[in-house]
Amino acid sequence: MQFIIEQPTFDIETGIAKFTYKLGDHNFCETLHFPNGYSLATSDRAEFQNLLNLCACILGVSYFKLLAPLTISHPHFPLSAQQKTLILDIYENGLGEFYARNNLHRFGKLKIVGETSSFPILPPLPKRAGRSLVLIGGGKDSLVSVQLMDKAKQNFTPFAVNPKGPIIACIKAMDRPPLYVQRVLDKTMIEFSTKDGFYNGHMPSTAINSMIAALSAHLFGYTQIILSNERSASEGNIDFDGRQVNHQHSKSYEFEQLFADTLFETTHGALNYFSLLRPMSELKIAKIFADEIRYDQNFSSCNNNFKQTRTSKNPDIIWCTTCPKCLFVFLVFTPFMSPQRLNNIFGDNPLSHGKNIDTYRQLVGLGEQKPWECVGETLEAAAALFHLSTHPHWRDDIVVKQLSAEIVTFYGEKKMIAAWDDLMKDSTIHQIPELLHSSPNNLHQQQ
Repeated sequence: MQFIIEQPTFDIETGIAKFTYKLGDHNFCETLHFPNGYSLATSDRAEFQNLLNLCACILGVSYFKLLAPLTISHPHFPLSAQQKTLILDIYENGLGEFYARNNLHRFGKLKIVGETSSFPILPPLPKRAGRSLVLIGGGKDSLVSVQLMDKAKQNFTPFAVNPKGPIIACIKAMDRPPLYVQRVLDKTMIEFSTKDGFYNGHMPSTAINSMIAALSAHLFGYTQIILSNERSASEGNIDFDGRQVNHQHSKSYEFEQLFADTLFETTHGALNYFSLLRPMSELKIAKIFADEIRYDQNFSSCNNNFKQTRTSKNPDIIWCTTCPKCLFVFLVFTPFMSPQRLNNIFGDNPLSHGKNIDTYRQLVGLGEQKPWECVGETLEAAAALFHLSTHPHWRDDIVVKQLSAEIVTFYGEKKMIAAWDDLMKDSTIHQIPELLHSSPNNLHQQQ
């Protein structure tokens, strides 16, 4: 059995891109709906069709994983060797957690079948001004990128796919016109994913949204796609099937480099892709976020946000205060925010509940594995919790009292102090353009 990716299409009259797939006896179709204002001339160029083909391959992971065959086929369009490297990375490492949790052995076994061709050199696009799309996810990280861009006096457009809840609320608070794209998944795929005989599991959503952003940037005349992935996103969770599996693979620096190089080749240098937060730890990001109160009642980093409801001023904003991500985000905010402010944001203090000790033990590296969530490094969580053991507001909370002693026994006090100091410094490993990184107004230089 093969997973077949058909030739995608774009209707210049309606702004609808269509992607079709075959998986055994099953056929699927999904669409992207772009708003008005795109360039008809750009949509007619070869670079856009090459991007569209690449997009079809990346969006296809949603359908491929239903049965996870060993062969991925693109019979009706060519791909470059660089594009195939990226696609294989997404279908292997981007789906690494999916394979591990379904006990599927796919690493080193997948193959991509179809024409391999280099792209001809085309006349360059008309020179574009330095326009940036900033992907907004409704959590603290993308809002810190907004703070950095504002501080550096850089113009940008907020971007989101299928925006709702915190995303819309945060963008309204920015008071900037956004660019939104609607992604419509095949209903049959969604139905199959809940049935016996089909697999389900974690998706590399950052890779998917990055690809949709790349299509949008090219159509609407943007030159930069800015992500908000921190340095800790490169840390994996477990070893499985002969390699390390990372829940956040498509947020990792390795993936960022691969995706950026592929976009550069595919568009002949027209698109730049990087994370503005790559040099930073989660603690450093939390420290910067704490300087701005504008988003306190708008943002949410909880992955249960769209699954639960509660009565509040904004019922779309959810902090469950029990999942690993809620507990981690609360932890990294505590050194920089008052208990009153945190209570206004979260509605609770997770550090005061013994039921959260086991989850915090996993977060700080004392459990069997790091949780399958977008959380920071275990050493970072440990350093933050150790730091609270001397903080008058937090040292008597049950989680801090119980785990701080275990942390000292496991890591040692000197290592915790050194880790805290290191986490407050920026790494030199990043792909941020010199103009942004070296700007005298840039917060990278001032924190």
